[in-house]
Amino acid sequence: MMFLTNKLFIIMTKFLKITNAPNTGQLISINGIKAVATSGATATTVTIDYVDGTTTTVITAAQVGSDVYTIILDSIESALATSWQKSYYEVSLPKAVTSIVNA
Repeated sequence: MMFLTNKLFIIMTKFLKITNAPNTGQLISINGIKAVATSGATATTVTIDYVDGTTTTVITAAQVGSDVYTIILDSIESALATSWQKSYYEVSLPKAVTSIVNA
């Protein structure tokens, strides 16, 4: 048996705001993330895959010990722990950002 109610639930969309991106203040959605990955400790890309099939690719100078990957993961966790009234979480990545592409 199923009961329907008249309650409305709103899901707050959250973003990482990359403060040192070429387009200052570029936003990366952190809702619907399926996976975050990098190909190695010195790779120049970090990919964020979403459940809708899209991918955001963050391209930086070469990482040292996966430092960009780690700060993105830590920032996602921190952002999701903030109040629903705070829609974005500011992050300055430890390496120069070349581009952020969502496809």
